[in-house]
Amino acid sequence: MKTPSGISGIHISTDREDLICYSFDASIAEPALPHAVAWPKNTDEAVRIIKYATENNLHVLPRGAGTGMAGASVPSGTECIVVSLEKMRKILDVDTKNMTAVVEPGVVNGRLQKDLEYLGYFYPPDPASLNICTIGGNVATNAGGPRALKYGVTRDYVMGIEVVLPDGSIINAGSKTRKHVVGYDLKDLLIGSEGTLAITTKIMLRLLPLPEDVITLLVIFKDLESSGLAVSKIISSKIIPRTLEFMDRSSIEAVENYKPTGLPENAEALLLIELDGYPLTVKKEAEKVVDICNRLEGEAIIAEDDIAREQLWEARRSISPALYQIKSAKINEDIVVPRDKIPSILVSLRKISEDTGLKIVSFGHAGDGNIHVNIMADKDDKEEYAKALNAVKKIFEHTLKLGGSISGEHGIGTVKAPYISMEIKERELQLMKGIKGLFDPKGTMNPGKIFI
Repeated sequence: MKTPSGISGIHISTDREDLICYSFDASIAEPALPHAVAWPKNTDEAVRIIKYATENNLHVLPRGAGTGMAGASVPSGTECIVVSLEKMRKILDVDTKNMTAVVEPGVVNGRLQKDLEYLGYFYPPDPASLNICTIGGNVATNAGGPRALKYGVTRDYVMGIEVVLPDGSIINAGSKTRKHVVGYDLKDLLIGSEGTLAITTKIMLRLLPLPEDVITLLVIFKDLESSGLAVSKIISSKIIPRTLEFMDRSSIEAVENYKPTGLPENAEALLLIELDGYPLTVKKEAEKVVDICNRLEGEAIIAEDDIAREQLWEARRSISPALYQIKSAKINEDIVVPRDKIPSILVSLRKISEDTGLKIVSFGHAGDGNIHVNIMADKDDKEEYAKALNAVKKIFEHTLKLGGSISGEHGIGTVKAPYISMEIKERELQLMKGIKGLFDPKGTMNPGKIFI
């Protein structure tokens, strides 16, 4: 263990074993060894690290759990210090009177959920990786999750944020009050910035009371387009489920081969739907949803208890790791389209798969139009992998034609940076780069991410 002079007393390593462990994330971005890895335990240590880096012309990469899918937490190279915030994992305060919680960035999302449920509250954003990912990482990417359909994404629940700027100064943005219209909203600017502006050291979150009742439905479709049509019809009927998840046939087969849970493998698509609220209201809404699905020849099954419900969610969360049973690599994109365009994008994805001969597996948050598209390819087969990369642009083109976006919740990082100009025009990009320059004039923070 070696500690550079100037930051003694802070846990920091230049050991090769540590550098390798922090050289990659969950994306397809190429790994890169950093100069060092640092583990601050508090805001003061984060300040000292960032000052040391700035004085020594080193880059700084704030990192959560490395579950990101866009390469935002892959080091820029040997001039980069990875600042892992995993040791800053305290829940500092839970204020039940004002329904807020103050946490450090290294708090794991799932742990916070469990602690709050014990008190009768919940924090809605629930990424599939909730048992691993951290709140700081969620803030950096403005993470969503299945419950985003009804409750929104991370940005909707961050009330205040403390960050350390590249010059070592500390700022606080936001307020403990729900209404706050004083100057520009720096808080919302920092959320989703992927570590390119500052290091987050404290986060104040808005909480909600736990709903009184939850009903979970599994709906089986023998026709792909009917499942997409059901999503649109459910929402247009003025019912907003808390989750409305989609799985295509390939994702169902992958899960059953990886971790059998009893999903029907002969289905073309499944919808996993949850409704929550007052018991009588939830029951009526569930009956209406079942009726809509039945009219589209969907077969609805109600989860009888918490064990059955959790089994269904275990299947949904197993999709991503299960896909590696199909091919050695997957190119994971998280496109989002208007809800009424879901049938159209599903048809387009099927056609791209047929035209290219590539297996494309789709699943995700159909309720808000956010589909996770996985192009399966063998990375050692250069021709196949190149074909898969070319398919990404085609998918983005179809998505944008339908009025969608190339990223619903994964962010841009390095993986999507080559495509950002497909959606964001030149003038808007110039303004974004100008903001980056104001926060970080020396380019210290996570260079090479978002912008090429």
